[in-house]
Amino acid sequence: MLRKLFILSTILILFTSCTPPQGETPTPGISPSAQVSTTPPVLATTPLTILLLPADIPQAEAERYQTLVYDLAQANQMRFQVRNELSPQDLAFEGPALKVVVVLPPDPGLAALAAAAPGVQFLGVGVPDLPAAANISSVGADGVPVDKQAFLAGYIAGLVAPEWKVGVLYQKDTPGGEAARDAFNNGFVFYCGYCRNPYFPQPAGIYPIMVGIPSDAPVSNYFGHADLLIQNIVKVAYVYPAIATPDLLSYMAQAGMLLVGQSLPGEDVRPNWIASIQPDLIAALQQIFPELVAGRGGQAAATPLVLADVNPNLLSEAKLRLVQDVLSGLQNGTIGTGVNP
Repeated sequence: MLRKLFILSTILILFTSCTPPQGETPTPGISPSAQVSTTPPVLATTPLTILLLPADIPQAEAERYQTLVYDLAQANQMRFQVRNELSPQDLAFEGPALKVVVVLPPDPGLAALAAAAPGVQFLGVGVPDLPAAANISSVGADGVPVDKQAFLAGYIAGLVAPEWKVGVLYQKDTPGGEAARDAFNNGFVFYCGYCRNPYFPQPAGIYPIMVGIPSDAPVSNYFGHADLLIQNIVKVAYVYPAIATPDLLSYMAQAGMLLVGQSLPGEDVRPNWIASIQPDLIAALQQIFPELVAGRGGQAAATPLVLADVNPNLLSEAKLRLVQDVLSGLQNGTIGTGVNP
């Protein structure tokens, strides 16, 4: 009898040990350790940012934008890819994980890409003439804000030049060139009024000297127009970017003129170069990127400006603070240029 009870209890123990715990049911034919998870891998669902660069972009510029967009993606817990081409099929392959595409010119067909992926935010950096769409944004589409650049150049010229002897070389018969001429004059006046001094009625009253170069003039003729500034004893000049060739700027510097413009043309000009007033697309991209991550597209951001190549021998720390204050006013709208670019 005892032996029968022992056998029966042993059978019961074996039976209960093979019964799965309450709430767990093994999948038939697949051991628990071999079951395939229905949750996608973390990498596949991590939001993705793509930077689309042209294949022929200069290496330094490519590296600058790769570093910037990578840092922005990392700061927003996103993956990052760099590509030279992007098709609607690529967008479909990436699926809903793709959130932001940053594009440098030329336009790769953003209208078609945006239509194919309405859940993706596209940002054109310096890409002109983009269509309006809820998922297309732009920074710097209108190019350099030449009115603000020229206004600040006029202010700097007045601040630095002895006896207000300033001048501007601009491109005639073009909206940008004539806006630059007027904005330069307004920036100069903003600094010093009309610079009238009873003890120096002349030549202060004739400044600024404004010389226009016809839009169809050959580059070889630029030097003759610069001679008009030299003959009028201009000490500080701004040259409109479209005509600011390295040879022209070097020629003016060799004549003893101090210069302010968009970009330093070469080391030979550096001793005469006051500062560069450059478009800052990187700052604009940094500002708009979080908006795109949040899904707020359809934005158009103006191009901010930044000072670079500042020559401390020509623009002291105190003067630089004044210039920065004016630049801030131009950027935030508290100072107007007085012209429509």
